[in-house]
Amino acid sequence: MAGRGLIRAVPALAGVLVAAIAFQLGSWQLRRAAEKQDLQARIERLSQEEPLAYGGESPPQEWRRLRVEGRWLADRPAYIDNRVHAGQAGYYLVMPLLLAGSGAVLLVNRGWVPVGADRGSLPVVKAPDGVVGLTGVARVPEERPFALAERQEDGVVWQNLDLEGIAAQLGRTVLPFVLQQTSAADDGLVRDWPRPDAGIERHKGYALQWYGLCALAVVLTGIHVFRRWRRNDDAQG
Repeated sequence: MAGRGLIRAVPALAGVLVAAIAFQLGSWQLRRAAEKQDLQARIERLSQEEPLAYGGESPPQEWRRLRVEGRWLADRPAYIDNRVHAGQAGYYLVMPLLLAGSGAVLLVNRGWVPVGADRGSLPVVKAPDGVVGLTGVARVPEERPFALAERQEDGVVWQNLDLEGIAAQLGRTVLPFVLQQTSAADDGLVRDWPRPDAGIERHKGYALQWYGLCALAVVLTGIHVFRRWRRNDDAQG
């Protein structure tokens, strides 16, 4: 009898377990949404601040607007492949900038350029001689981005922005972030950077789904327990 009672209790116990797990997952998604909301607020705040003059000191806070001066190492470009703008395939052109004063090397994402008719010929983008000044936003690339193949580079063409790989190819130490250029320049590059999306609404949507599953599990478990109680009550009567 005890064994049979335990077996009959399994559906109720499973329902309680599902409800508890779904509730925890929903709460976790809400916490993630709150974290992303804080991130979005920080990005908005930093975007309103004046650019900070930067000369190669300690790495700045991500999303900080910076103003830098230096000389392009124009013979060492990196083309980041498979970047789409307005439905057209192209590259991000990343070029090292030798910062004035410190001599530190900063990788600058200068902007987007279309592929062109022949993928065998990379687009040529001019880089001014002498000291240049520009402004941009400090960004930290993903550590392990999705890659279509194990090999990241083919000459100067890269699948993803790999700081360590590009530094090894340059034979130089580079600063641990990339400057996403926002200042205008007569180079034909497109700097229409997508607005960052922290994914707040997506996390809230996931939370709603998990809470919905929790509610469903509670209702079904309650119905099951009520029916079991009614059958037991009828049997005793």
